[in-house]
Amino acid sequence: MKIEIITIDNEDLKETGFGALASCSSIYDALKRMGHEATLNMCHTREDLEATVKRKPDLVILAVKYLPLPNGDRIWLSEYFASNSINFSGSSREVLKFDSDKVFAKAHLRAKGIRTANYFTATPGQYSGEIELPIDFPLFLKPTDSANGNGIDDLSFVTNFTDFEDKVLSLNDSFDIPVLAEEYLDGPEYTVAVIKALNGELLVAPIEIVPVQSGHGLRILGEKAKRDDSEQLNKAPDNDLTEKVRQLAIDVFVALGIRDFGRIDIKTNAAGQCFFMEANLVPGMTCNSSYFPRACEIEHGLGYDEVIALMLEKGLGRALEPARADDWRAPSGRSNAQQIISRDAVIH
Repeated sequence: MKIEIITIDNEDLKETGFGALASCSSIYDALKRMGHEATLNMCHTREDLEATVKRKPDLVILAVKYLPLPNGDRIWLSEYFASNSINFSGSSREVLKFDSDKVFAKAHLRAKGIRTANYFTATPGQYSGEIELPIDFPLFLKPTDSANGNGIDDLSFVTNFTDFEDKVLSLNDSFDIPVLAEEYLDGPEYTVAVIKALNGELLVAPIEIVPVQSGHGLRILGEKAKRDDSEQLNKAPDNDLTEKVRQLAIDVFVALGIRDFGRIDIKTNAAGQCFFMEANLVPGMTCNSSYFPRACEIEHGLGYDEVIALMLEKGLGRALEPARADDWRAPSGRSNAQQIISRDAVIH
């Protein structure tokens, strides 16, 4: 099939995305090995997007959420291609808002009865003392809409009002947005890759993330840890806690209306309760290091090309005419995902 990968010069963006050009090149190489007619497009202007529409590919793979324009506006790629009747990978603009705004996602899920860490937002000078804070210390502070650990370090863990004010001011200066303050959760941390197959089944791959202990005795999954790939990724043990993590990821995937694929971050407390932290709907796809492909490898033994094929199964299925639907079936009559999905999968 004719597939075009759409990316931008996104090195300076603090938003989620498949990654730098090298990551997109790995996806391009995987598509070529699968026999697809693939193109990798570095887009800079609306005209670049218009050129893709004129070529009418069977599927565009959106490696980023939007194209920023010089005047400060942005073109949301899912919305743009949907309005031009071009089939695209991933979720709609409305759903991608849950990726860009952590508070929006938490509020939406909490209204549906899904547990999230207690939280509030803060701006410099908003609170005059500890007694005014909605949640007791210790707290964990981070930007409301950044990705890749941006703005997160040992100073994100605060135990007093002075440190709280200092970190709020620092984050506000760097990101110019309200700061998200969450109750600190002291249990293991997980990320869960979820892929929706052509028939609606879910491939679910939870792994535990163990950051390196810092000089302050903390294990903070921040910008430096992610940049250095210093954190340890472990297969989640076969126990009740992992089952709760898996089920929470499924509940979030469904409740947010995620399409095709997404990565759900979950933290736990010492009592074994699970809490939604954030959704990454254009997850990093750097070969051998990004959490999404690594989770699929660790939990299900999938290679990078297999992960890409599964992520695109729904999108390619949308491109097929009803009479040709069986063309995307494996020799056994089941889809690629059905042959790989383990006992962890469910049908919705």
